[in-house]
Amino acid sequence: MAETPFAPTRIRTLPSWLLGRAAARGHRLVAEALAREGMRMMHHAVLSAVAELGPLSQAELGRSLRIDPKDMVGIVGDLEAEGLVTRSPDPKDRRKNAIAVSDAGKRRLRRTEKLGDEANDELTAPLTAEEREQLISLLTRIADPAAGCAERGA
Repeated sequence: MAETPFAPTRIRTLPSWLLGRAAARGHRLVAEALAREGMRMMHHAVLSAVAELGPLSQAELGRSLRIDPKDMVGIVGDLEAEGLVTRSPDPKDRRKNAIAVSDAGKRRLRRTEKLGDEANDELTAPLTAEEREQLISLLTRIADPAAGCAERGA
């Protein structure tokens, strides 16, 4: 079966359709790569955010990533059970726990980031290095028009 579903010619030339197909392929490649390390994409996103922003409360983490609090409880619980994050009393508010990345979490994150980079290299393999930079710039402008305008000085 073809990887890309049938779509009429007119549809296949729409940027929205092409972006959707590229995103689906990228998602699949990254998910498969992370799975080799026993990591799901949402867990990887949370672990990455904790490493970058932490230590922070579970509520702050959920708001930052726009993850439903009920889902965040499960994800943080999974990461904690694997020893990838720790919970300790938040020095700013003892009623809350601060989530921090553990040493094991840092090691796992280095491996999963490498796998994610390799998956993205596979996704963009048909492009030159210059085309990859241009693609990232264009997608950034599409994904966040306000940032794109600021970047261009508009």
